[in-house]
Amino acid sequence: MNKLSSSFFLLISVFCFSQNISETESIYINPEFETETKEAKTLVTDLMNEKSIPGLSITVASKNKILWSEGFGFADLENKTPIKLNSKFRIGSISKSLTSIALGKLIEKGKINLSDTVQKLVPYFPKKKYQITIQELASHTSGIRNYNYKNGEYFSDVNYNTIKESIDIFKEDSLLFEPKTKYGYSTYGYVLLSAAIEEVTGQNFLDYMQNNIFEPMGMYSTVPDFNDKIIDNRVQFYRLRDSTIANASYIDNSNKWAGGGFLSSSLDLAKMSQHLLRQDVINKSTIELLWNPTQLADGERTNYGLGWRRDVTDSGNTYIHHGGSSIGGRSFLLIYPEDEIIVSITCNLFTRFGESFVLKVAEKFKK
Repeated sequence: MNKLSSSFFLLISVFCFSQNISETESIYINPEFETETKEAKTLVTDLMNEKSIPGLSITVASKNKILWSEGFGFADLENKTPIKLNSKFRIGSISKSLTSIALGKLIEKGKINLSDTVQKLVPYFPKKKYQITIQELASHTSGIRNYNYKNGEYFSDVNYNTIKESIDIFKEDSLLFEPKTKYGYSTYGYVLLSAAIEEVTGQNFLDYMQNNIFEPMGMYSTVPDFNDKIIDNRVQFYRLRDSTIANASYIDNSNKWAGGGFLSSSLDLAKMSQHLLRQDVINKSTIELLWNPTQLADGERTNYGLGWRRDVTDSGNTYIHHGGSSIGGRSFLLIYPEDEIIVSITCNLFTRFGESFVLKVAEKFKK
């Protein structure tokens, strides 16, 4: 894409998403969906009461319109700062979905093939008993381990200056299984994937994401969760301790940018999903590649594609989704491809809710 066409695309993106939505406000309701919004609000407030969630943001969108976006509760309990549409939450593993779009763009440009081996693209990663492909990293079938929870890796407070440094955490460990013989969820697999992206682009991973993914999609509230930087509208992070709200533990997400280290808003996640439904950032065949479940060596299929899960409701509707759990946050993103309905939710409490709740919200807006 040349400079002129890139600027035109960005202009169109901003226009499409304007809809008179002020992201500094706490609510936007499309007048055509007032009844659906009222019903969905009840679900949200019930969830917040049930889970003791301090602050939550939700956005519901169609392919071309934001139907409803609203912030509930507080971004900061001590200062009683309300949630706004541009409040930035920890989105945890939805970061993998963002990274998958970068992977898709590089596949389309011919810079990465899914059959490329890690050993080819990331020369500083040690050889293992088996070769590992890019597809196996992105589909969690590589055998790369996940966090060692016993030694506190999930609660890491160590700052890593580079992705290469963060790979030191796991690079000497043996694979858990022969690649593609099993499914084994691994955030570190996505760290290694981000190293491959750096090598083939010649750019810092975070810079590449900002310039080639976030800005073209108008995702201006999506940034790395740097601890030492002042980040406008970043929420405070909380946990429950003996049924009482407390500040979340201090952590540093520099060990897992690609797999769980980004901040975003529910509105930004909806914008990203609109671009996928419109197929104007990556093309249809690439999106299908990302969304299609992975087939293991024995023919069994997982429900995980490349950065996305794919499932079917009891009534036969396909939905694409990913959740994110992090210290001080929970998020969920769901897309109905056929009905072109998107629901994204972010909150600032380390808690649990999943697709069953989000599906209830989505059903309210299906026509």
